Amino acid sequence: MSPSHFSSLPNDIVWQVLARVPKCKYPLLACVSKNFTCLVQLPEIHKIRSLLRKDSLYISFRNKKDLSQCENPRWYTLRRAENNPSENQFVSVGLALPNHYHRMPSIVAHGPEIFFICKPFFPTSSFWVFDSRSDKLRQGPSMAVYRTYKSVGVVGRKVYVVGGVRSNDNVAEAFDLNTQTWEPAPIPKEIRTWHASATVSLDRKVCALVRAYAICYDTRDGSCEDFALAKDKWWKTGVCGMENVLYVYYARFGLMWYDTKLRVWRVVNGLDHVKKVRSVGMAEYYGKVALLWKEHGGCGKEIWCRMIAMGKCEEGVKGTAESAQLLGSVPDGYRMDNCLSVSD
Repeated sequence: MSPSHFSSLPNDIVWQVLARVPKCKYPLLACVSKNFTCLVQLPEIHKIRSLLRKDSLYISFRNKKDLSQCENPRWYTLRRAENNPSENQFVSVGLALPNHYHRMPSIVAHGPEIFFICKPFFPTSSFWVFDSRSDKLRQGPSMAVYRTYKSVGVVGRKVYVVGGVRSNDNVAEAFDLNTQTWEPAPIPKEIRTWHASATVSLDRKVCALVRAYAICYDTRDGSCEDFALAKDKWWKTGVCGMENVLYVYYARFGLMWYDTKLRVWRVVNGLDHVKKVRSVGMAEYYGKVALLWKEHGGCGKEIWCRMIAMGKCEEGVKGTAESAQLLGSVPDGYRMDNCLSVSD
């Protein structure tokens, strides 16, 4: 069936079909036509996916008060309740790497899988893959070179790893999800540090956020461009990309987005009534930004969540915030370390 014939079907049938397509395929569908680009962004599709419980968040915490547990994070999931699609469940999951691979891996998610690019105790390039559908962890093939500090992002059907080597050779390589093999990637045209606090994939680029600035590596030709971050405190988990827009949550300014045309940071409008929070995590969840944060509770730390729908307005981007929801609690001393969007 041609794209034009498919689009001519009744809306509810089109929505039902697209909601069952793996979300990681949506960028490919968006390349078919402008109509498909609009279709995969419709809130009706996200509502159907919500009923089907297609998406979830994987959130990890590290115990900063207990050094013996600091290298072994505790993982939780946020997903729709099975019998009540309007309710979110915050549940602990048993995701753990073998002991000698715990040394602060770089972690990224694509579709239903989470990828761990590790820095083990011995000089070998370790690569692990967790499948959220089966809750199975498997070891993948080793990279070409041993890497220490690096930036990791997913573009298309490839996991890109940039930096972490002393020489100018093999600065970047990519794991092809189709062939399940590593291959050389374009060498970055600028010598920069790739020891990033957070990375986001936007417009076929891997963007590494390093304290006061961000540098974006173009996976097509290795070209690089950078831009300054707002002069304010931010958290490595408080960064996410959605529909090729970079969002960062700042301590004083709140939620901001980067205007690539004007090369300036702009506040998301419509959130003046929402209180500022700290120690945040952000990720896309059913077409909205899920904002998570910690608050002091009677026993441990309470984990709260607020969903924010993003839309265009005359001033740029407007957010519509839902009511905050208490998800649960974690032990005192736990620090949010990762907030990943996972989808089927």
